Amino acid sequence: MEQRLDVHAAAPDLVAALRGLSARLHDGRLPARLVHLVELRVSQLNGCHYCIALHARELRRAGGSEELIEAVADWPDSNLFEAGERAALEWAEVLTRPRSGLELDRAQETLEASFDAEAMARLTMAVAAINAWNRIGIAAYREPEPEPEAARMGKGA
Repeated sequence: MEQRLDVHAAAPDLVAALRGLSARLHDGRLPARLVHLVELRVSQLNGCHYCIALHARELRRAGGSEELIEAVADWPDSNLFEAGERAALEWAEVLTRPRSGLELDRAQETLEASFDAEAMARLTMAVAAINAWNRIGIAAYREPEPEPEAARMGKGA
């Protein structure tokens, strides 16, 4: 990956503030697996390849299996997630890709069935923080262009 913008060097105080928020979100008040699931799913939605790889590794370190990591993208169709995890993933999706107020209300009701107000606030902040990191990652790095199919297959165009 080619660096486009060195946000860390240009605004170290702001990066430090966001790092501080992220550290507080990983203080054990929410299960590590839950936070990593949310971070991975939001990164998938935003297409931040660096963050996808990072949060897949972190989820693996928190005990997530390869099957679980692969299932995150299609979590509604998987039986690998507990009710609270499903609620958190739905919440992450509706906050990352806003939908109608009715869908947001339904997601909140589902979340309230599994979490208290503090946990809901922390999940909301986790979604906000990873969305910020994703935007920074996308702004900071230029993804290599995919090779044309013929070049990958070793054929001339």
